[in-house]
Amino acid sequence: MDEEYDVIVLGTGLTECILSGLLSVEGKKVLHMDRNDYYGGDSASLNLTQLFRKFRDNKEAPAELGRDRDYAVDLVPKFIIANGELTKILVHTDVTRYLEFKQIAGSFVFRDGKISKVPSTEMEAVKSPLMGLFEKRRAKKFFEFLQGWKDEDPTTHQGLDLDKDSMKAVYEKFGLEPGTQDFIGHAMALYLDDDYITKPARPTYDRIILYTTSMARYGKSPYIYPLYGLGELPQSFARLSAIYGGTYMLDKPIQKIVTDASGKFVGVTSNGETVKAKQVIGDPSYFLKSDDGKIRVIEEGKVVRAICILKHPIPETDNSDSCQIIIPQNQVGRQHDIYIAMVSATHNVCAKDVYIAIVSTVVETSVPEKEILPGLNLLGPIHEKFVSITDLYTPTSSGEADNIFITRSYDATSHFETVVDDVQDVWKRVVGTPLVLKKREVEVQE
Repeated sequence: MDEEYDVIVLGTGLTECILSGLLSVEGKKVLHMDRNDYYGGDSASLNLTQLFRKFRDNKEAPAELGRDRDYAVDLVPKFIIANGELTKILVHTDVTRYLEFKQIAGSFVFRDGKISKVPSTEMEAVKSPLMGLFEKRRAKKFFEFLQGWKDEDPTTHQGLDLDKDSMKAVYEKFGLEPGTQDFIGHAMALYLDDDYITKPARPTYDRIILYTTSMARYGKSPYIYPLYGLGELPQSFARLSAIYGGTYMLDKPIQKIVTDASGKFVGVTSNGETVKAKQVIGDPSYFLKSDDGKIRVIEEGKVVRAICILKHPIPETDNSDSCQIIIPQNQVGRQHDIYIAMVSATHNVCAKDVYIAIVSTVVETSVPEKEILPGLNLLGPIHEKFVSITDLYTPTSSGEADNIFITRSYDATSHFETVVDDVQDVWKRVVGTPLVLKKREVEVQE
């Protein structure tokens, strides 16, 4: 292979596929390789055979679960926030033409031992068991304050400065109870832990506004989800890349990341052939060992996930065909929240009358499976369960010195905002300028 590329991308996870799609649109010559014979890497969606092969060592899937091809089970459960950054990228790149989305029916929170719906309308808020009458009034004032905030109009600030005052100060100003703070911080601002409370309130304000505007967009919940599973997302960006001349090679074992005498990236060796490029972008799994002895990624924690096949909707969720349930850490004496994401045949990801629920959290002890019990206990009888514990890796350097740019592992959050943060971060390091989404000017011949 004598051809030289601008960028080689390793791994077909969503982060890598978005980057290769955007770089191809930008006119870069991109070669995209993956050791797997399917798209999606860690963020793939598997059929029944692949699922049992991965978790049960080639054990056959039971016949009563239905046809193999009816299944697309996500390895990493995440929903798309309707007004979030990923939606903007999807719309902007026109990748939406390859995808169909369905709304997630409801967003719930676990509080005081039971599941309650996160209110999506004024009526639901009035009836919600999440707060007593007086607390509802205080919360109403708090939300009116957020909705009415205008940076340039001090009369809307009520003496608060979002860039200086902590979120704690904002909560205290409106006299909100700890339980309400929990629900706002974890079920709406979608924080994994309570670190945010002592920090300036601006990011939390932005997150709550994102949640409420996304909620208003479709009414039932702020989340949407692609038909046929999340594995459709990386494939759609791969298609975008291909339209703009990107080359894809699946099932390619990567033997070596080649660097020159000064440690700079030169190329990638696969099946004995070396392909040259100016830069490489890849997921952390391709950089765990290096031939030059450099440590390029470090582990910063683990996530435990249980994929559960159910024959019924999750109890106490109004028979929803899909939902998210957040168990705030305080409710179960933990440091991190537990997330439950459920989808069903409505989303073309499993057979009729089957439901896929995935429970996940950040590992805090030496017995990870015990940590997700509060989530598993909410599911009712579990037909099949597949548990995985994944290392979370983060790069040790920016990559600018050696032209080796490494993405981060998928965290335990239940949405894609952190993935897009990583895309923007890597883009800036690779290209040297912030990511600005440009409209696709021309209809390229597909």
